[in-house]
Amino acid sequence: MDSLKEKISQPPEVSVQDKKMMRMVVIAVYAVLILLGLMTGYLLSRKTGSTQEVSSQSPKMVKTDKMEGVTDTKSFKDSTEGIIEKGGINGEGTHKILREGGPSQTAYLVSSVIDLDAYVGKKVKVWGETFAAKKASWLMDVGKIEILE
Repeated sequence: MDSLKEKISQPPEVSVQDKKMMRMVVIAVYAVLILLGLMTGYLLSRKTGSTQEVSSQSPKMVKTDKMEGVTDTKSFKDSTEGIIEKGGINGEGTHKILREGGPSQTAYLVSSVIDLDAYVGKKVKVWGETFAAKKASWLMDVGKIEILE
């Protein structure tokens, strides 16, 4: 029984050659994993159907006496008409457009391409993209504006 305890309590003896062999196997496994990862990355980068080409050109702008903004109508699908006033609601929007139908029809506006201050008090038609808002009933990023009167 004592000899069994001695055998169990002592670690097994591993020769130097076995240690070298195990080290080589571990290195080989890591090398294969790295190569497989590189090959997978290369193959995924070669796929063409799932990537979308991004245009490096800035959108074309138009500015006349009656109209200003981006000519790309795909980005700005929503539109409305009314009189522009300065001021938003609870930090949403820099301006608002008063539309027929009373205060419940007011749209709040922001714009990254047009200076809306130049159109305050004027009846206009605006094109833009609608965004979700917390307080405003309708929040629009204006991309194009046309003076109606």
